[in-house]
Amino acid sequence: MIAARNFIFNLVKFDRLKSTKCIRRYSQGKCPEEETPPCVPFNPCAPAYPVNFCKPRTKYDVTFVYINDVPPKSGGKDIVDRASQIVFWTELVRGFAVTLGHMFKEPATINYPFEKGPISPRYRGEHALRRYPTGEERCIACKLCEAVCPAQAITIDAEERDDGSRRAIRYDIDLTKCIFCGYCQEACPVDAIVEGPNFEYSTETHEELIYNKEKLLGNGDRWEPEIASSIRDTHLYR
Repeated sequence: MIAARNFIFNLVKFDRLKSTKCIRRYSQGKCPEEETPPCVPFNPCAPAYPVNFCKPRTKYDVTFVYINDVPPKSGGKDIVDRASQIVFWTELVRGFAVTLGHMFKEPATINYPFEKGPISPRYRGEHALRRYPTGEERCIACKLCEAVCPAQAITIDAEERDDGSRRAIRYDIDLTKCIFCGYCQEACPVDAIVEGPNFEYSTETHEELIYNKEKLLGNGDRWEPEIASSIRDTHLYR
């Protein structure tokens, strides 16, 4: 059945071939010897799928035309420009120029911790409680700093003195909660709680970052000259 079907199919193709002489013409060019390539002899036993009856040539008379094909210039300047674009000479020269320029400048680094850079008077560092020059504590336990703290890092307990004034018997700051916003310093009416210039207070345990009243008063006694100078320099901003 398959052989009979192939035979009938090829007979139909052969009839069409005789009427057209060849089923294919070369669109890209013509054979140099004749207009139409010679046809392959008919074979009734050939398979049923389409067969190319024309024997293709190995060489065609084809001419390719490149659009926007500009011939390279042969001038000396053009050759140098093309070479610089290929190997990035100009970029290399610029990079080395920047490197050499920085070699003759003063170093921007310092030998920390033996050298330390300047600190702004408005820097907010480690907390401290201040005293008056007489040695009396400035804190009046008004609890404004505790109320204004957005992180709720401050805890204060107060008691009355014999003269009717109030004093803080407990003043704790949890530095793991503190966001160093400076609101406590701004809210204090007597400049008792401040954020000093010290930024080197790293610890190994969480408990060491919970400052009590004695710790805060000790920081104030240690950094009082720097704190007083910063307050004088920033009084126009407060």
